[in-house]
Amino acid sequence: MAGVYEPLFRPKKAAVFDRKAMELEAAREILAEVFGIGLSEVDEMISSRFQAGGNGRRKSEEDGLWPQELWVEG
Repeated sequence: MAGVYEPLFRPKKAAVFDRKAMELEAAREILAEVFGIGLSEVDEMISSRFQAGGNGRRKSEEDGLWPQELWVEG
């Protein structure tokens, strides 16, 4: 009987992944429009931001800017 209900739950998971993919694509398009660059340049910008993640925190502390990530404990 469990095998009968199993296909009913799979489309929900696929819909979540599709929604996330759509959100990421929309974010890429927004960045491209805001900065006036192509999608390939947005991808390069994002990957370079992730590669510089460790150095960004130290640099932001030195120059007084906000860090890339902000953690709040409570």
